[in-house]
Amino acid sequence: MIQKKAIAILVLLSLVLGVNAQHQTRVNAKGSAYYTNPIFSGDYPDPSIMREGDTYYMVHSSFEYYPGLLIWKSKDLINWTPVGNALYKNVGSVWAPDITKVNGKYYIYFPASDKNYVICANSINGPWSDPVELKVEGIDPGHFADQTGKHYLYLNSGSYVPLSDDGLSIAGEVKHAYNGWPIPKDWSIELFALEGPKVTKHGEYYYLTVAEGGTAGPPTGHMIISARSKSPFGPWENSPYNPIIRTQKKSERWWSKGHGTLIDDVNGKWWLIFHAYEKDYLNMGRQTMLEPVEWTKDGWFRIPEGVKTENPIKRPFAKGENSQFTLSDSFAGKSLGLQWKFYQEYDAARFHFVDNSLAIKGKGSITANCSPLLCVPADHSYTAEVEMVIDGDATGGLVMFYNSGANSGILANSKDIITNLRGWHFASNPNVSNKHVFLRLKNIENTVDMYYSLDSKEWIKSGSSIEVSSINHNALSGFISLRIGLCSIGKGTVKFKNFKYKAIQ
Repeated sequence: MIQKKAIAILVLLSLVLGVNAQHQTRVNAKGSAYYTNPIFSGDYPDPSIMREGDTYYMVHSSFEYYPGLLIWKSKDLINWTPVGNALYKNVGSVWAPDITKVNGKYYIYFPASDKNYVICANSINGPWSDPVELKVEGIDPGHFADQTGKHYLYLNSGSYVPLSDDGLSIAGEVKHAYNGWPIPKDWSIELFALEGPKVTKHGEYYYLTVAEGGTAGPPTGHMIISARSKSPFGPWENSPYNPIIRTQKKSERWWSKGHGTLIDDVNGKWWLIFHAYEKDYLNMGRQTMLEPVEWTKDGWFRIPEGVKTENPIKRPFAKGENSQFTLSDSFAGKSLGLQWKFYQEYDAARFHFVDNSLAIKGKGSITANCSPLLCVPADHSYTAEVEMVIDGDATGGLVMFYNSGANSGILANSKDIITNLRGWHFASNPNVSNKHVFLRLKNIENTVDMYYSLDSKEWIKSGSSIEVSSINHNALSGFISLRIGLCSIGKGTVKFKNFKYKAIQ
């Protein structure tokens, strides 16, 4: 009886608590042969995946954050290790990418600021080329090859366009091929929004997988749709199992499930990778999910009966691999850790490493784009803390940051501890910091307390706390998430040391 109760408690914890997104550590009732979604916890939307031999690579939308297009690799589809960033040149907000390999070269196709681009590399580790504009309208480019080896892109709204042999330019006219699956009029959706087209060959058919229903909005809106044809150009026949995946009701844990891509593993099994928002934690962004698919005798794919996104699912491989990825950073190295992104810019001249610290030049204000350095929290409850040394007329901070108009946290200048509540600043503890201070945020299920310390031992709570559940796309737009930010504001420099992130279990 005691053992059964213990298992029940562990299962409940696995459903309630967040977890490091890149390394599956959660306990579940079915044991180590099973995994639980998400496989990437936190803001990892629009996943694109490819397989090369026994190694899988994935990339996500990077939106306003630079360096962008962080590539991940895995041997087991569950645990992931970052490879490196592929995009350093700012071309705007980077949406749904597609990663592929053509004739020995790697490519990532992606839309940004109403344009489509491609970057390429001879090695997955880079260096990657500067982005090349493709001069074609549309979003969410998805690469495919036909029976003759010619290469094409599908775009949203069901259109495709041929590519040059080197994959770096458009080689013909855009042609429309697919109108989508008709969504019943009485369903609650955001809008029709056919997007995210991915073409996969299986047997004698090509399968076109698309998203419909809008990426956010009502929990039941976003969905995964499938169609097939014996030609990648159509005509397309909609699947009798549509929608393949969709949130059915608001009470479910995972909302707005959509933007799916098919992938086969080295054992010939097939999977569907997609994203979803988590109920009560929309501010974490869209998180990456994985579910198995099965092929019917008449050549359609569907989710096997009994498989649910929120329940334990049998692992693709019996033995997993470990990932050493962590958000914590001593700043003792010579390069920026892959967990870090600057908001709306990447200026290598603005920061440098010195004395086991990251020195960032001050800029702007918290409400006028100081371009903070950000990382993606992976848990419902956690602490984040950092040591700061203020040089000159600068202000440093540890904040919860969505955008320049939606952020809160604790800051310090050469003498004062400053509280930022949604842009309202006040010196909550004046004349205490003396240019050297430790700051801490404690987030317990969206209630955030703020602390400071002068010795890293005795922590003093700020008189203010914030509730952050409403800081999300449905309220503020932007498709982005609430992130942990290190701010260097004004004139002077802030040195950051010993950033520590710890999940609260």
